[in-house]
Amino acid sequence: MATSLFSALSGMQAHQQWIDVIGHNLANTNTLGFKGSRATMASHFARTLRFASAPNGPLGGINPIQIGLGVRLSSVDRSLEQGATAATGRIFDLALEGRGFFALTDGTRSFYTRAGTFGLDALHNLVDQRSGLSVLSPTGTAVNVNVDTLFPPSATANADLQGNLPAVVNGPIAEILTSTVGLEEGFAAQLTGGASGPFAVPTAGATYTLEVVVNGGAPMLAAVTDTDLDSQLTAAEVATAIDALADVSATVNGSSQIVITTDRTGSAVTLKVNAGSPNDLASVINMPLSQVTGSQSVNPNADLNTLPSNIVDYVVGDRIDIAGVDTDGSAVAGSFVYGAGNDGVTIQDLITFIDGLYTDAQATLNASGQIVLTAQTPQAADLLLTIADDGSATGSTQWTDYALSVTTDGTGPDRVVTSTEVYDNSGVGHTLTLTFERQADMTWSVIASVPTTSGSVLQGGASNPITGLDFDDNGAPQGLGSVNGTLSIQFTGQTGPQQILLDFGTDGQFDGLTQFGAQETAFVSSQDGFADGELANLSVDTDGTIEGFYTNGQTRSLGAVGVATFANPEGLNQEGETFFVVSANSGVANLTTGGGARGAGRIRDGSLENSNVDTAAEFVNLIQAQRGFQANARVVSVQDELLAETVNLI
Repeated sequence: MATSLFSALSGMQAHQQWIDVIGHNLANTNTLGFKGSRATMASHFARTLRFASAPNGPLGGINPIQIGLGVRLSSVDRSLEQGATAATGRIFDLALEGRGFFALTDGTRSFYTRAGTFGLDALHNLVDQRSGLSVLSPTGTAVNVNVDTLFPPSATANADLQGNLPAVVNGPIAEILTSTVGLEEGFAAQLTGGASGPFAVPTAGATYTLEVVVNGGAPMLAAVTDTDLDSQLTAAEVATAIDALADVSATVNGSSQIVITTDRTGSAVTLKVNAGSPNDLASVINMPLSQVTGSQSVNPNADLNTLPSNIVDYVVGDRIDIAGVDTDGSAVAGSFVYGAGNDGVTIQDLITFIDGLYTDAQATLNASGQIVLTAQTPQAADLLLTIADDGSATGSTQWTDYALSVTTDGTGPDRVVTSTEVYDNSGVGHTLTLTFERQADMTWSVIASVPTTSGSVLQGGASNPITGLDFDDNGAPQGLGSVNGTLSIQFTGQTGPQQILLDFGTDGQFDGLTQFGAQETAFVSSQDGFADGELANLSVDTDGTIEGFYTNGQTRSLGAVGVATFANPEGLNQEGETFFVVSANSGVANLTTGGGARGAGRIRDGSLENSNVDTAAEFVNLIQAQRGFQANARVVSVQDELLAETVNLI
């Protein structure tokens, strides 16, 4: 009967121990980095009342008869499941996502924890804020974070370019002036009578008339009287009467015919003769009554006096004044002297004279006889050319008819300008400007410049730019191997020039500069120089590297937090402060970096790992433990009553 008492006692003891484990878990529900435990129980050896027997012939086998001797706590297993992480915002609050542990030391012993409540002490050592223990690096040394030193400057040595240079060509374009009309040789309108003089007239002593109309103007009356009463008019008498009219001349040709010619020439000139009344002179000389026009044609060798706009013929020594402006803004002036022994008499002579007055522009005649003044340097210009008769000249031409105007605006080469800041050896920043210019062969040059206060460009500047930057039909750069992209700049205050290599991209690729139809977007995407900087912020990477961020935009490693892994982390001995130490069954600590190496897990900065205790599950376990304890206590009560009955039998 005592067996049941001891079995119940063992059950009460085992369940009490289970309750102790549950209580410990619930007590640490909010303990950072805490890992809960579970209790497992096993029965004691059983007392055998009869052993089992095997089947024998007609008799079957018999099972053993055993009575158990109670229960015992067989193990308390630690749960290393990941606890929930909570953001704190503190840089050195660290949480682990994985099976690793943070390693700490007091100088003699090593401790391991999942609670990464770290911070810097007065000596910049990274320590556990709860205990003051030093945090170990992956190499097993204490972590010291130097937050006082400056980040030294670095001179710019490389600059990468990206973006687009426009494929649409807008320059360079030379400015062109063209005269309104061509300087052509003009021919007069002319009428020739069909009869030869002297001309017989029907009535002796009568006056005979005709009308002459020039350029559609008012009719002009010409009259001839048979003064000698011989019933005929001589050719000279008729020619003299018509020649007295304005804007025309009349002559007698070799056949004694009357020839009427307009004074002005050109296709705009018209001539018409109308019959007179009552005695028609036009019929006497048999002059056609149809309207005729003058003509003109391109002939550079024609005399200037044949120009349709010539009003009075030039004579030897007459001056024609030329004035204008060259492409560089300088004044142009000269006087063309008419005459075979002077500057010439033809249209081409005048054009040759004008061409000689300009330094950076060329004067020519086009196929239509127009004066074309073309700038020799493609750029924005203010070309000007005017022609006028000198005040002392006998001859005159209405030169305003041939006035020149801009037919093509001059523009400079296509330019794309971008700037970036580069640094010299002492960390002083300078503005570097890169100007891309399209050349006549459709390649690009690059001109580098810096402010005069910053220094001067020795190589790659305006006097010796980078040339030959070319692109294929797809807009990708080509032939970069032959492009020297090195700049040499002498910065103020530096003892020697500084070299900066420009990287334009890769032949046939679109990883650098391109030449598409889009707008210009070329820019310096990166350069490797920087000024000195102070520490602005810290962070801890997932592998435990402590990164310093400086005011110059640079980062560098200031240390690293180690993560310890074990062959059997559940075998660690637990000490206070949620610390663990190595045990005989945990295996040695392997210090490594975070980020997943050897299962160490990733480190999250600004966060802490909470307890992994499941409160709801623990309460369920608590109910089970309580009922188990109550059941064993009930066995003791029943056995006590049975013992009392036994005593009463005596």
